[in-house]
Amino acid sequence: MSIPYGIQGQLLEVTVVACNKLKDTEWISRQDPYVCLEYGSSKFRTRTCTDGGKNPTFQEKFVFTLIEGLREINVVVWNSNTVNSDDLIGSGKVQLQKVLSQGFDDTAWPLQTKKGRHAGEVRLIMHYANANKPATSHAQSGPPYVTPTPGSYPYSVAPPHIASHPPPSGYPAPSPYSTAPSPSAFYPASPYPTVPPPPAAYHPASPYPPQSAAYSSPYSSPAYPPQPYPPQGYSYPPGQYPGGYPPRSH
Repeated sequence: MSIPYGIQGQLLEVTVVACNKLKDTEWISRQDPYVCLEYGSSKFRTRTCTDGGKNPTFQEKFVFTLIEGLREINVVVWNSNTVNSDDLIGSGKVQLQKVLSQGFDDTAWPLQTKKGRHAGEVRLIMHYANANKPATSHAQSGPPYVTPTPGSYPYSVAPPHIASHPPPSGYPAPSPYSTAPSPSAFYPASPYPTVPPPPAAYHPASPYPPQSAAYSSPYSSPAYPPQPYPPQGYSYPPGQYPGGYPPRSH
């Protein structure tokens, strides 16, 4: 059960309903009980229930102003005497955790004698109207927002979603490696003037070499007329087919 805070100055209603099975302090007549309540400096008592005996009824309501850190009410039941001093019947302590957290409590609280013996019980009904109201103060959820000035950034490093964002298309990504230094950074400049290379000699493109006089195409040169077919000096072998070739038709 959670213990509420912030009850200072709030009101608590306590109704003394009745007592049950009280210790009887009278020998001949019936006793006349009454109930006293004490909370801080506030003290209240009910009327005397004449001839109430062991089960008196009261039905009286009292209003207490709550004190922060004080979570119990002292209750004492007395027997009223007209001749002698009043007799103590029993006393007890009423816990307020339930009524402060739930807003309502209807319980019969036990009573004890001076020697710690059971002396009956007293029934109280308590109401607390502010039990379910939320707290009015709230802690600030985060630090206040500060508008960054132009040219500055409110963080020491870029947030992850900015640092890991790829560069826009159309621009090459920066190389993670440093550029190699120029050779001139390691070697001193030469004291001699640089001689430019001589210009290349101009050679016109040579034409396609003419065909050699010793060779000419047998089809284009008039010195070699076309040879007859078959060549001269060549003859077919004599026929090997009987009856001559082609054969006679029937």
